[in-house]
Amino acid sequence: MDRLNAMRAFVRVVETGSFTRAADTLHMSKTSVTQHVQYLEARLRVKLLNRTTRKVNVTAAGATYYDRVVKLLADLDDAETGLSNASALPRGRLRVDVPSPLARLILIPALPGFRAQYPDIQLELGVSDRVVDLIEDGVDCVVRGGEITEASLVARRVGELPIGVYAAPSYLESAGAPEHPQDLATPDHYTVGFTWTSTGFFPSVMRRDGEVVKTQGHHAVAVDDGNAYLAAGVAGLGVLWLPDYMARDPVSRGELVRLFDGWHMDPITLYVAFPSNRYISTKLRVFIDWVADLMAEHAPVATHRARDTGHQ
Repeated sequence: MDRLNAMRAFVRVVETGSFTRAADTLHMSKTSVTQHVQYLEARLRVKLLNRTTRKVNVTAAGATYYDRVVKLLADLDDAETGLSNASALPRGRLRVDVPSPLARLILIPALPGFRAQYPDIQLELGVSDRVVDLIEDGVDCVVRGGEITEASLVARRVGELPIGVYAAPSYLESAGAPEHPQDLATPDHYTVGFTWTSTGFFPSVMRRDGEVVKTQGHHAVAVDDGNAYLAAGVAGLGVLWLPDYMARDPVSRGELVRLFDGWHMDPITLYVAFPSNRYISTKLRVFIDWVADLMAEHAPVATHRARDTGHQ
């Protein structure tokens, strides 16, 4: 049996805590993953995992072996990349999760340039606005807006997305134009709800000349996808809090109007995050750098705020 594949299977079982989830992320059968781990245990003459009907726990010996194997596999990946061809291009599969509007409007249109530069990287994009579990879902990194709170992740700040308040002309015709952010809390107005995290709706703190207003208003429609959120606003279903890059084209087409001149909101900070217990492979490193360069064009980080973060 291939020892390297067995090591990779063992690592995924430890990271996901499940033979089934490990098999799914490796595109293998559960039986094959089990056989790989059993092969390692027989070869090493030590128990690596404790198995019950409900969960899988790593033993003390397994934890030590995992730490060494993760580094070995990362070093091997870098070594093969460096010797793979004359141009030393990184290669291999890279799984990334990206918010749907950011993917549609910025990342995917720029991907031909990434592919031209790194043709041997097989990029698998998960495109959604749900908060994925990088460990359990077998994702190498995520591009995510808002603070990274998971202690298991390391994050690099790559952009800041300015935000504005917008509404469709059809909405303004029926409800009237709100003159002050507090008007959104009255029964005369609706917002479009956006359940962008598991804990609540889109933040809406606005500032002008020392005045601070926080209101989420009330909604008749709520969605959990950025593209659907934008479509609901364009359809006149309520007021939107939008990153400016999402509003630019609808405003130019007359589908949305910006509200509350003179009021400002803090930008959404954009991060690329990856598990802290993984070594950064060359293919992951070049992707993160590419995203940072791309966002420097579209949503640069203010100089006084630019920094990388460690464990969040």
